[in-house]
Amino acid sequence: MLNSQTFQHSLERLFADYRNTKFLLAISGGADSMVLLDLFKDSKLKFEVAHINYQLRGEDSDKDQELVEKICEQNNIHFHLYQVSEMDNKPKNSIQDWARIIRYNFFRKIQQERSLNFIVTAHHLNDQLETFIIHLSKASGIKGLTGIPANENNILRPLLSFSKEEIYDFVKENNIEFREDLSNQKNDYLRNKIRNEIVPKLLEVNENFLDNFGKSISYLNQTKNFVDEQIFKIEKEIIVNKEDSLQINKKLFFNQSEFIQYEILRKFGFTEAEEIAKIKKAEAGKKFISSEYQLNSDREIFVLKKIVDLIVEEVQEEIILEIDSGNQLIIPENLQQEIKALGKVNWEIDGSKVQFPFKLRRKKEGDLFHPIGMIGKKKISKFFKDEKIPIFGQQKIWLLCDGDDQVLGILPFRQDRRFAASKESSEIIKVKI
Repeated sequence: MLNSQTFQHSLERLFADYRNTKFLLAISGGADSMVLLDLFKDSKLKFEVAHINYQLRGEDSDKDQELVEKICEQNNIHFHLYQVSEMDNKPKNSIQDWARIIRYNFFRKIQQERSLNFIVTAHHLNDQLETFIIHLSKASGIKGLTGIPANENNILRPLLSFSKEEIYDFVKENNIEFREDLSNQKNDYLRNKIRNEIVPKLLEVNENFLDNFGKSISYLNQTKNFVDEQIFKIEKEIIVNKEDSLQINKKLFFNQSEFIQYEILRKFGFTEAEEIAKIKKAEAGKKFISSEYQLNSDREIFVLKKIVDLIVEEVQEEIILEIDSGNQLIIPENLQQEIKALGKVNWEIDGSKVQFPFKLRRKKEGDLFHPIGMIGKKKISKFFKDEKIPIFGQQKIWLLCDGDDQVLGILPFRQDRRFAASKESSEIIKVKI
């Protein structure tokens, strides 16, 4: 049963010193998050609230915002709002991934600026079941089957052990104001289809299904923790940490089960079954590359080195660009073809915010930019990693910079929002490929 006492007990299990901690609550206006807000308020904890208006449901989105803002104002709670705009480049597809990136970028920014210890979300047991089914369908292994973590990367989810039914019971008993997101009733996303069609049938099979599932998730987490401990012990026996590399003893490695072999290689970014099979059969001299490591097969060992330690930056002459009479950047034809192979470009840059001349160059260590569609700044190396651009492919990508070497964008992937032209811009430089 969900009440203030059971909630505090759940929070204490996640972080014992919760009374002396500052939290940032992610509040959408739905039943689960409004219950979370009420429980924090009733428990007299130190917290602030963050809300995002994605502008996806017209007037309904605005009313969600108004409700959360009103409750915060009535209770003197510090309220943070992010309103999505055209600058956020809403995609036609992958709306959920786009929204998740915006959401957590915003939360992390506030957390850092306000010196808050934890972000708290209102995920509950039904969310956990939906995630389990999604991961089960993808053969994601024991890590995936343990579902949504209750405490990871300074994000707490204290409602994970409570069902949606318990949350709605709490709403009725305590007259909690909330808004129903009617888009959840549509089956246009996999999660919604699982929520609306599959989960109800599972709950019909056994009235205790959800409780039993919660226990199963707990057992799976205990199993995963035990397995992780055993693998760590095995790694200490078969992996030698050298000054510039890690060396895996092949004989000891092949004595392990296929599961252990997979779990060890997975930590270095080798996750595809076919690739792992090739690594295990590889002759001396063969090389394999993941997102972070290069693996060399030697006679008796596998040698692992971090990619960043291997790559020697090419000395690349900067290419200075001119602007034509129509205020459009003149990019050499051969470079246009190179960039066009990756995608089209149609940018507008505010000429008053940059220094001339414009130039093209390759990425340098420590490069940062402020990508349109995201909050805050981002290392270009991290952007490449998130976009799953191969390490050696990254060396072929051009950055557009100004005379002060400020990164104006990654061609053709993303423009820097700081220099993007607006309606108020008096001088606009066009970049078209």
